[in-house]
Amino acid sequence: MENQNKSDIGLIGLAVMGENLALNMADKGWNVSVYNRTVPGVEEGVVQRFTGGRARGKSIEGFTDIAGFVASVAVPRKIMMMVRAGSAVDELMEQLFPLLSEGDILIDGGNSNYEDTDRRVMLAEKKGFRFIGAGVSGGEEGALNGASIMPGGSASAWPEVKSVLQSIAAKASDGTPCCDWIGPASSGHFVKMIHNGIEYGDMQLIAEAYWVMKKLLGLDNEQMADIFARWNEGKLRSYLTEITAGILRHKDKAGGYLIDKILDAAGQKGTGKWSVINAMELGMPLGLIATAVFERSLSAQKSLRDAASRQFAGQRLQAVYNKPEMIQDIHSALYASKLVSYAQGFAVLQRASDAFGWQLDLASIARMWRGGCIIRSAFLNDIAAAFQAQDKAGIPRHLLLAPYFKNEIQQQLPGWKHLVMQSMKEELPVPAFSSALNYFYSLVSAKLPANMIQAQRDYFGAHTFERTDELRGLFFHENWTGRGGETKSGTYNV
Repeated sequence: MENQNKSDIGLIGLAVMGENLALNMADKGWNVSVYNRTVPGVEEGVVQRFTGGRARGKSIEGFTDIAGFVASVAVPRKIMMMVRAGSAVDELMEQLFPLLSEGDILIDGGNSNYEDTDRRVMLAEKKGFRFIGAGVSGGEEGALNGASIMPGGSASAWPEVKSVLQSIAAKASDGTPCCDWIGPASSGHFVKMIHNGIEYGDMQLIAEAYWVMKKLLGLDNEQMADIFARWNEGKLRSYLTEITAGILRHKDKAGGYLIDKILDAAGQKGTGKWSVINAMELGMPLGLIATAVFERSLSAQKSLRDAASRQFAGQRLQAVYNKPEMIQDIHSALYASKLVSYAQGFAVLQRASDAFGWQLDLASIARMWRGGCIIRSAFLNDIAAAFQAQDKAGIPRHLLLAPYFKNEIQQQLPGWKHLVMQSMKEELPVPAFSSALNYFYSLVSAKLPANMIQAQRDYFGAHTFERTDELRGLFFHENWTGRGGETKSGTYNV
């Protein structure tokens, strides 16, 4: 038989994620072929080091020759690429194409831009192959022990790869694998991009909660760690809340708290930025996540901030606060702002689904994020239930208008408002908390000052406007100065 003694799946790229995914696959009973390009000048190759080390004795066979690697995988071949996003994926695909057979499946498990994935799906299918863009979340631990996996692309490939991908995925508390088919084309990578945007927002919100506790209440690291650990047992239970408690307690080799020695300059790899750019392209507000991205950029300008802080010395009031009450306010602000962030992210997914014809199942996506991934949170079950109920009603609605979340926001609103107000008074930046609150206020305002903006646009550019005393969809232009003509610009939305 042609597939006798062949491996079940091939994996290319033995960096942190690839290496751990290969071990995960082998531990789930799959025979795995692995390949990594040979780097000239390196004494011991990556493949040899892996197969002779962590993979020793496991059902993993290493290759340094790509043709031999491809030939070792049973047809239709399933080959997962865990290489750096961008041109490296295209170069690898060009290497693989001559070695593949019709119907073989390439899986891109990196953080590729969804537009690149669209192009790659079409290219692979044109050549007779199949392509899956699979978002993988969970970091090193998730790759080894169970990640959240978001596959989309060539639909006929899903039955072929389902058993492998679901076996290495995390399992939610009800036993459901945190991996299911997302949809056609680049939908999997788009969903992963929004996941990462929400991750940016969550991290910024937790950082602001930490900063208010430290600067406004004067809590020490152990006290803050206790609070985050306690919060992790309730509505704020999440992976990021859990690790924040651990980070605050961690001491370095010198015996001091490491968090206090880490420079306040945050890096980023681009997926948060892509989320914001694509939300803008779709005409959807993603303000909290945009704020989180911009705050990382501002944090990186450390020398500028040092200079500016000397120019504008703060005038803090040194007020004494009721600490238990303020801690509850911080909890309210963090919880409510997280709900806003998820609501914004899911609204972008719905718009993308409508725009690209993907027919995304938002309830299913929420369930996929319950385990393994970085943004796994206690309320994802509630989000899934809200979208499930919405689907049954057949009425597209905003997550914050679902009865459960409407009630949650109403309960948190007083503390949320108080926390933002006190922070502003004390000249303490809480940009994500305040962005989320302003979004909520705008969302629930039947009237906004956009009439002034539209009047200005019509005044200087004849961009027209709709009237409150006329039907929607009828556009008018006013000769504001008496000197203009009747010519007007066409109406359009970017």
